[in-house]
Formats: sequence, C-alpha cells, structure tokens
Amino acid sequence: MSVQIRSHLHELLGRALAAVLPGEPSSIITLERCKQAQFGDYSSALAMQLARRLRQNPKALAQSLLNALPASDWLESAEVAGAGFINLKLKSSAKQQVVSAVLTDGAEFGRAKPRREDSVLLEFVSANPTGPLHVGHGRQAALGDSLAAVLETQGYRVTREFYYNDAGAQINNLALSVQARVREHLGQPGEFPANGYHGEYIGELALKFLETKAGDSENLDAIRTFSIRELRAEQDLDLKAFGVSFNNYYLESSLYVDGRVDAAVVALQSAGKTYELDGALWLKTTDYGDDKDRVMRKSDGSYTYFVPDVAYHITKWERGFTRAINIQGSDHHSTITRVRAGLQAAGRGIASGYPDYLLHKMVTVMRGGEEVKISKRAGAYVTLRDLIDEVGRDATRFFLVSRKPDSEFVFDIDLAKSKSEENPVYYVQYAHARVCSALEQWRTQYPDESEAMTNGGEEAFFASQDLAVLDSARELSLLGVLDQYPEVLERAASELSPHYVAFYLRELAAEFHGYYNAERFLVPEPAVRLARLALATAARRILINGLALLGVSAPRQM
Repeated sequence: MSVQIRSHLHELLGRALAAVLPGEPSSIITLERCKQAQFGDYSSALAMQLARRLRQNPKALAQSLLNALPASDWLESAEVAGAGFINLKLKSSAKQQVVSAVLTDGAEFGRAKPRREDSVLLEFVSANPTGPLHVGHGRQAALGDSLAAVLETQGYRVTREFYYNDAGAQINNLALSVQARVREHLGQPGEFPANGYHGEYIGELALKFLETKAGDSENLDAIRTFSIRELRAEQDLDLKAFGVSFNNYYLESSLYVDGRVDAAVVALQSAGKTYELDGALWLKTTDYGDDKDRVMRKSDGSYTYFVPDVAYHITKWERGFTRAINIQGSDHHSTITRVRAGLQAAGRGIASGYPDYLLHKMVTVMRGGEEVKISKRAGAYVTLRDLIDEVGRDATRFFLVSRKPDSEFVFDIDLAKSKSEENPVYYVQYAHARVCSALEQWRTQYPDESEAMTNGGEEAFFASQDLAVLDSARELSLLGVLDQYPEVLERAASELSPHYVAFYLRELAAEFHGYYNAERFLVPEPAVRLARLALATAARRILINGLALLGVSAPRQM
C-alpha cells in the first residue's frame, strides 16, 4: 500500500511541477516520511532543491507548487513548512487501506515482482572444516539466510552457496592433530603439532577413525579425508538445527583438482600482470589500488591464500552470476582489494567492484555479567550449537541478526532467555501471541461472527470489514507502521542490511502493545470490534511475514 501512496503523491507533485516549471523531470521529486506526526505523513524538499539551482525563494516556490497541486481523495492537507518543505497529510481513509492490502496479499505483502535478469550468488558461512561452527559462523549464517530471504522479496533469484576451505595449512594442521590423538590412543610416541587443534572433538575424531577399517595411525591422507568428512557432516547438522540450508556446496580442493588455480595464474601471467622477484611470483595489485604488490606463489612453490579465492570467483562469473555477495568476518577486510585486483587483471571483463562484500564483526557471549570464552567440547571458543541448546533457535537467530553487521555485538544469554519486554524476540513473538489470543476470545464470545467466515479464513473475512472507525491517534500510528513494511524490505535489500527487518518488528510490536494496552478489542459495538480485530490481524500477518524472513517462528501462545 505504501508503494501506491508514494506513487500517487509523486504523481501529484509531478503534475504540479509540470504546471509551474514545464520541462523539469519528475525524477527529481523526493518524498520522505515525516518523523513527527504533527508535520504530516510525507515531506518533500523539492522546492528547496529547485530554488538553489534556479535562484528562487524556496518558500515562494513551494507555495506555487502547492497552488498547482491537483485535488486528491487521499490527501487531507498540504502546507509549506520551515525553509520550504512541502508537507503532505493523508486522510484517515487512505491510511486504512493498508489493512485490506495486507490481509488480501497475505504472505506476499511487500514483495516485488520477479526480476528476470537479476540472479545473485550469496556466499556465507564458508567455514573451514576444522572444527564445530562457532558463534561468529552463527552470526554469518543468520545474516546470510535472512539477507537471501529479503533479496527474494524484492524479486531476486538467490543461490545460497557454502565454500568449503578444505585445502591448505589449516587442514594439514587438523590432520596432524587427529593423527597425534590417534597415536595417543594407541600408546605410540609422538608430539602434538605446535599449531594443532586442542578441543575434545579432536580426540572424538581420533576414536572414530580407529573404529574404521582404515584406522592406520600412519595414513595421514586417510585421517585427513575422514576428519574433513566428519566435521563437514557435523557442521551440516548444526546448520540444520539453525534452520539454514544451501543450494550449492563448493570445495576449495576441487579448484586444484580441476586445474582452476593454475589456470587463473596462467591468465594473470598472460595478461602481463605478474613478475618474478626473489624466487616468488608477484601480482601487480598496485595497479588496482593496493598499497603494495602481493605474492601469489611463494618461493617454495605453494600459492598464497588469495590465489584460490581469485580462481573461485572466476567460477562464479563463469557460472553466470554477474552479481555475487560474500558475507565474511571483518578479519577478511585485507583480502578484498587483492581478490578484486586479481579478478580485474584476469581479463574476463569482471567489474571492479565484484564481488560485493558484507563484513561482520565477531560476537561476545555474556552470561551472569561475565564473558563466556570457551566451549567444553571445542575448547577455544563458544560453539553455535552451545548457543542453540541454551537459548533456542529463535532467540539465537533474532539476536544475531538484530544489529548492523559491522557493529560489535554482545550476546547476553540471560536476556535471550528472559520473558520480558527487554528481550526483543520475546517482545515481538508476544505481540503475535496476543493477537491470536484476542481472536480466540472473539471466536468464543461471538460465534455467529466467526462462523460467517468463508473458506478464505480470518484474513479474507477481516479484509472486507469497514475500517472507517479506525481514526484515533494510536490507530493511525499503527496503520502508519504497517504501511512502512514494504519500504523496510526494499531498504534492507538495497543496503544488504537485514537488521532493518529486526528493528522494524520491534517498532511494530511496540506500537501494537501500546494499542492493545490502551484499547479493548471485544467491545459491544460490532463495527468497532471487527475493525479493531481487522487491524490486529493485519499486524499479526506482518509479524508472521517479518519473523519468517529472519528464520524465527511466530508462536500462537507464550
């Protein structure tokens, strides 16, 4: 509905602009929601924008535009404010239409039409299979899955991809760590690797490996293959418990097996973007804005870590994904320039800003006012499974997506488990449960009304009610918040910021709780009763839709 209102107001201003200043394009018209209700519903700085360029008085120009503004059944008033703002106030009847729109569209409310050309590859989590997923991976999973859902509401076709870093020094350290524990179990001499992994899960892997027919302590390749397979399976189970799934899984090791890493290096050499120095092969990343050139192949013949990343992203481009988004920890910031430099230098016509990056900071877990730093099983960190088991999937997902990704985040376990309005996920879910409770009471007290519902159910029934009585300040405020939902989705998608959805849901819950506490729904007057229940049902629908985007349930009882 907000899209229709904005479009209508934009058209009105466009016609006024054409009358006052013929030839000026309507594309320059801006519309913003007023932050304070006393100023109206929407405001435009159009007159001030034009006045600076045309050297006219902005207030006089704004008044001329208002004088030329066509009449509208949706517009209650329009006035010049401040230095030349045009403030527009909607009629109550215009605001009330959002209820019917929400209840008619249902799960589709706020969604844009499919975009035929817009296919996005979204890579997230991409954990090394060297141990259980930690809370940082959880934040990435929550952000990635929610962002994918938000992008889909705007018509994008999203492919979720997990890139397994199953090659390199860390994987070798994993294999050596498990091997050392295998030898311990067998009573064989041996030292634990200096850079090895120390969690209890390493000992568990060693015992499982010994139970296999290939349980030879000297077969490092077999230990490596077994450990990777087991840890991948465990990570998959953790993600399943978190409600996150992927369309594709891509193995780093396949880039070497398929010759893609070598091919990428040859392409960079052929493009004249490399040189030899001190026995190493260097990439001219300074040609692409880096502060110094970077080593691609070390003197021992091994590749540095960003080279397979370049090869991997070339495959994304070759698979037809002209837009790719990577969600990674902020510690990956230094890789962005060199990966993009390698992609541009490869001569494939890849854009300079490819791929997009969404970097997030890590999570500090608190309990009882103290930081929780380790997991009994993982040893060095708190695992995602620890958090899910302690506070539940809903609270974990909502909390981890409820802040801007590049901000530090403190996950307070005590708050996540509390049943209070300070707990945001409880507060939002409780708003939904309150609507369900009110509707259940309505069915009991007014069975004749509820029995009048057709096969379309409650939402279709309430969509047809007369809402003219919804004109109090609280009702109009709640209607305004409902109407913002499509704009929130559009902004969250364009800015790659799913936390806007969490912010919005808290605002909607606060508006509804305030309304619920101030007004009775099951009043004697049928017109008032049904109109208020229609408004509540519309709020419930948006709560369901928004929570679903975050992977959070909407319980009927709390």
